[in-house]
Amino acid sequence: MKVLITGGCGFVGSHLGERLLADGHDVVALDDLSTGSLTNVESFRDHPRFRTVIDSVMNDALTGTLVDDADLVFHLAAAVGVKLIVERPVHTIETNVHGTDIVLKHAVRSRTPVFITSSSEVYGKSTHVPFREDADLVLGPTSKHRWAYACSKLIDEFLALAYWKEQSLPVIVVRLFNTVGPRQTGQYGMVLPRFVRQALAGEPITVYGDGTQSRSFTYVGDVVDALVALARTPSAVGQVFNVGNPEEISIRALAERVRDLAGSASPIISVPYEEAYEAGFEDMPRRVPDITRIQATIGFRPRVPLDEIIQRVLAFQRGV
Repeated sequence: MKVLITGGCGFVGSHLGERLLADGHDVVALDDLSTGSLTNVESFRDHPRFRTVIDSVMNDALTGTLVDDADLVFHLAAAVGVKLIVERPVHTIETNVHGTDIVLKHAVRSRTPVFITSSSEVYGKSTHVPFREDADLVLGPTSKHRWAYACSKLIDEFLALAYWKEQSLPVIVVRLFNTVGPRQTGQYGMVLPRFVRQALAGEPITVYGDGTQSRSFTYVGDVVDALVALARTPSAVGQVFNVGNPEEISIRALAERVRDLAGSASPIISVPYEEAYEAGFEDMPRRVPDITRIQATIGFRPRVPLDEIIQRVLAFQRGV
């Protein structure tokens, strides 16, 4: 099978491409390297069934050609990271919405199935935890740039499901919950690689806000397993799935766990949100998935526990 991965040189995209090659598929990675990196695919870049196309999903003609030639598309190209989203809201909205529109427009012509990767951010300020796919979604005001990403991802979901309803285009939507692991960078606000880098360098570990906000972290390999399994499951078409780990931890407790596992003496300090991002920044107090639907569909259950995830990220950043 020929598989196109938009954002294929990114963190998740590179792990997915590596897995698909191991499964015997031909893989094309389309990436403009704005947040992705060729180092992510270095270990398999010369594989005879792998091809890298350095360009943007916003290149309509090129994307159309690649979609036409594919048997399946994993659309991962997007603006990522809270820091980037807050600093470049126009880029975030245009990249996410227009990029998805281009992929779906060409896919419906060639009848190519499409995976749309959405985010747990779409649940916004909802207090109904754990989050269910059929729950109401509660976003903040449009004056808060932080919600531009969630809104753009929701439009992606609406658009994909509209193509399924009107054009019978096979689409699957997955909402990822804090995917972590080797190759992830902390450059754009991702918390675990940032904590690990600070701990290894003996720098203060900076917790944004008061640290009581909680998240659930899922190993990238578990996420890739879920994506591959869903792609093989006809009943998954036309549905939205949470892909995450129901085990939650506060951000301050995560910082302590990282420091302990790293054997670091780094102090843990709190940084107000307005210093880390912008004045009036709003955060989600909890972000925990209900995975009942994906468990019933493919038997998904995350396998890699948090301590092991942290150890693997430590090893990666140490160059082991």
